[in-house]
Amino acid sequence: MNIKYSKEISELVKNSVISEEVASNIESYYKSKQPNATNSLFVIFGILGAALVGLGFILILAHNWDNFPKTLKTFFAFFPLVMGQLLVGYSIFKKKSTTWREASGTFLFFSVGACIALVSQIYNIPGDLSSYLLTWIFLCVPLIYLLKSKAVAFLHIVFATYYACEYGYSFFSTSHAPWYFLLMLALLIPYYLTLLKKQPTANVTSIFNWLIPLSLIITLGAFIDKMDSLGFLMYVILFGLFYNIGKIPFFDSQKLRRNGYLVFGSFGTIVLLMILSFRIVWEDIKIEYIFSQELLISIILFAAALGLVFYAHSKKQVKQLNLFRYVFVIISVLFFIQFGKTVIPTVLINLIILSLGLIAIKIGSERVHFGILNYGLLIITALIICRFFDTDMSFVLRGILFVGVGVGFFFTNYLMLKKQKKSHNNIDI
Repeated sequence: MNIKYSKEISELVKNSVISEEVASNIESYYKSKQPNATNSLFVIFGILGAALVGLGFILILAHNWDNFPKTLKTFFAFFPLVMGQLLVGYSIFKKKSTTWREASGTFLFFSVGACIALVSQIYNIPGDLSSYLLTWIFLCVPLIYLLKSKAVAFLHIVFATYYACEYGYSFFSTSHAPWYFLLMLALLIPYYLTLLKKQPTANVTSIFNWLIPLSLIITLGAFIDKMDSLGFLMYVILFGLFYNIGKIPFFDSQKLRRNGYLVFGSFGTIVLLMILSFRIVWEDIKIEYIFSQELLISIILFAAALGLVFYAHSKKQVKQLNLFRYVFVIISVLFFIQFGKTVIPTVLINLIILSLGLIAIKIGSERVHFGILNYGLLIITALIICRFFDTDMSFVLRGILFVGVGVGFFFTNYLMLKKQKKSHNNIDI
């Protein structure tokens, strides 16, 4: 039992706050929980230890590899795999601790990859890196559910992203859309939903709340083939989808550091709008009304994002107008109806960015949240800086604008600080 709690219990007994019997019951309760408590640091070191042991085996064998006969090479290729399977089986049947399951799962994951690579090298089996990664990842999927291993799930999404980049962003050969990545992601979703249900505020769940949208952001570009112009639209809709996911009460009620969907959705939308605020970008955007995989993906993402918007309204979750929710709809319309010119969409994009900045300032002021307030100010500042590059402003006017923005930062934060102090004083009274 924790020494601090033991001293506090002793102090409570000494001051007659609780009886000896109650103190004994409390100590027994905490002692009964102690053996089942998982030391997170121990789990992390267990995972790292398993990974280092696996890498150590590879380095030791690699040093004398050329001197071994083919039979011995095959034995060494399968030895870590068999050992990993035995450790995993022992962890499952003996119902070992989380540390055992995470460490054995990590060791077996890398053993599978090493075995495939070594056998391919020994017997000169042809293949490329993407097919190797694909085979490796699919073979290790059952480990996620058999061991309920967070480490293997983490490795699954990381290596799946690596596969998508290798297969879809090929600079030296013909690239292809990594459709198998979507299947890999789908295989992980049941485990992720279980984490959200059973451990909604756990740190590992928060990591997946950031890792999954980041993986989708990285890999979406691999699905762009012929219609490069639709790449902007695909990402705008994806960020709109992320933002609306982040505004679901389950995620929105959590701290911002646990809500990667909302952060990526908001920040990604602003970055893309800043790019689209330049007239020269719209001059290169040409939408051809032909069926393509880019158009198909855009339609699917749009339907999903719009479905979340309608769902939020049907459940009366939208209490005030928030333009961030609907930006993807406006941009989608602008992409297909450009009025034959570039001026109108450019002006509208700039107005949208300005409105988003003002909305963020308003929300930050109402919630007395300095982060959201300054985020809105940074949006407006970034918009002004962007306009310096495509407008003929004098240096005097630019200097005045910068001074004005700087004064605005100080003034709004000062008013917010006064409002915060006033609210604290009212609470004290």
